[in-house]
Amino acid sequence: MNITEKAKNIIDNCRFCWMCRHICPIGNATGLERNTARARAMGASLVVHGSTELKEIASNVYECTLCGACTNNCMTGFDPKVFIQELKTEIVLNGLAPDYIVKLLENYQASGNVFNATACSCLDQLCSNDSDTLFFAGQDAIYKAPESVKTAIALLKDAGVSVSFNKDQDSGSALWFLTGKTAETQNAFKNSAKALNGYKTVIVYDPVDLSLMRHEYKECGIEITANLISFNEYLYSLIESGKIVVKKSNNEYSLQDNYAYARELDDVTTGRKLIEKVGVVKDMLLIGKEANLAGQLVMAEYMPDVMTQVAKDRWFNAKNMDCKTIVTENPAEYVALKATCPDGYRVISIEEMIKENM
Repeated sequence: MNITEKAKNIIDNCRFCWMCRHICPIGNATGLERNTARARAMGASLVVHGSTELKEIASNVYECTLCGACTNNCMTGFDPKVFIQELKTEIVLNGLAPDYIVKLLENYQASGNVFNATACSCLDQLCSNDSDTLFFAGQDAIYKAPESVKTAIALLKDAGVSVSFNKDQDSGSALWFLTGKTAETQNAFKNSAKALNGYKTVIVYDPVDLSLMRHEYKECGIEITANLISFNEYLYSLIESGKIVVKKSNNEYSLQDNYAYARELDDVTTGRKLIEKVGVVKDMLLIGKEANLAGQLVMAEYMPDVMTQVAKDRWFNAKNMDCKTIVTENPAEYVALKATCPDGYRVISIEEMIKENM
């Protein structure tokens, strides 16, 4: 099997110690031992050492969200995501991908997105290329949360910020998730970088896309010359400069830390600073680098019931702390929590929170 020494080293050094067993959002949702990083490492070890075939663990590999909760809690300091992604590449290149993964890849080839969806016509009026600042919404937002895109761009325009936007944005995130570092993924990265580098500044709405641009593009030797900034950071700068004027209230807001911000971009503060500008931070259980995932839209295409339970588990955490208003930092978690929101609670995006306090 053609995986790197780094991946083999992580597999061979896993002590199967159970310390990450409790933290996987999929494992918690299904209650199955197979849905833990420990079990995935065991399966990978069996394959690497010739005790079983790769096809036997293919479906299990695709039950990982890549949220990094196991990495954050690994007692040996290793990153299971590394071997998960390399195994995906091997699975795809050897024609072993489960049928439901093949279907998503066919969707991507046919329509340019794994959802096989057409972008909402409501975004047409937002499309322009008049500014050297690009608003990069990403495919999750464009195809699954277009109203969030409209609200975010409207907020920027209210602040006097002119942004360019188009509906064909693709960071390569879905291909990366489904196939790892294949030639197709790297081509998607290169095409994205070429588009981004046509602008001076790129405001990246989804932290999952931003993490990919800053980390995986670099791993592939792809340079971004544009100034990349997170949507959270950009909003905060607008408030600090007085371009967005907000009112401070006693409203309590609970941040749903996105794993990409918290664990990959090392930012657990900007979202909370935004809350502090308009209200009161009321943290729920499992926050910051220990945050639990609330949604993943690609996986929701082939594990809908499990991903629904993942969102419901997050609401369980919120209700235990009496957190009535959850504020999300990325579109996948916004969509998932919105669909499972219990009576008496609500979920809003960062931009919706800002707008209701202007």
